[in-house]
Amino acid sequence: MEINWYPGHMAKAKRLLSDQLSRVDVVVELCDARLPLSSRNPDLEKLTRGKKRILLLNKADLADANATAAWVRAFKAEGLDAAPFNASGSRAKEALTLIDRAAKEAVERAAIKGVHKVVRAMVVGVPNVGKSTLINKLYGSGIARTGNKPGVTRANQWVNITPYLQLMDSPGLMWPKLDDQVAARRLCYIGSIKDDVVDVPMLTICLLEDLLEAGSTAAAERFRISDTSLRGEALLENVCRGRGFLMRGGVCDIDRCCGVVLEEFRAGKCGKVTLERPPRREKPQSETAAEVQGDGAHPA
Repeated sequence: MEINWYPGHMAKAKRLLSDQLSRVDVVVELCDARLPLSSRNPDLEKLTRGKKRILLLNKADLADANATAAWVRAFKAEGLDAAPFNASGSRAKEALTLIDRAAKEAVERAAIKGVHKVVRAMVVGVPNVGKSTLINKLYGSGIARTGNKPGVTRANQWVNITPYLQLMDSPGLMWPKLDDQVAARRLCYIGSIKDDVVDVPMLTICLLEDLLEAGSTAAAERFRISDTSLRGEALLENVCRGRGFLMRGGVCDIDRCCGVVLEEFRAGKCGKVTLERPPRREKPQSETAAEVQGDGAHPA
């Protein structure tokens, strides 16, 4: 299953984003806490280089808390200010604290000149990670368009959150060539890529397999998977029969099954699950040398 999706409006969105960066003090990037690696656009790091950046692992309420904590530590080790988040929850204003902290230096410089600075923060990320939801929460109403599909936001939109803070809602931005097909497939899981450009049954099988590989007992129970060793079409058929997605004559209703599995995963009904783990950090040579010396000092 080869996945490539880069609609024409995204090239325009990239140009608009680049044009606005000179006006921005802070870049707020959102990714999906269930896919902290796959749901980050590698182009954004190049585009926003030199800007104060924070990374919010959104939908953390749907992810494994221990895995999220490990990802936050990994990102901080790279020098990136990261935090777990839930843009649709009741604590969305925690983002304001992070933005204030990132903008502190610019605000203090302006204060020396006697200026009460208006901080401009740009909210970026791949489609469907919750950028507009975050802005609506902070604004207090639905000023930014949202939707459970990619491509809802089509243009940059500045929103006044307070007299001294403006947020810019930007269109979800993909990168032109999806070389990593595992990442592309996982972006499909969360709806960042439209379902109508992929093989949905194969996508659903991959999602079910990923959930089982991640050890999601909640998903196995919800989809009534009687044998967690099943893979491929046999796994999909097992879900069909377990959930009763059958047509006349006991034939599996594959289309209905796929629609339900994808919808329920995206809605967070498969338990708290994280499908990616941070790469293991290589130890500095100094640490390795110390361990070697230690081994030598205490022979077995």
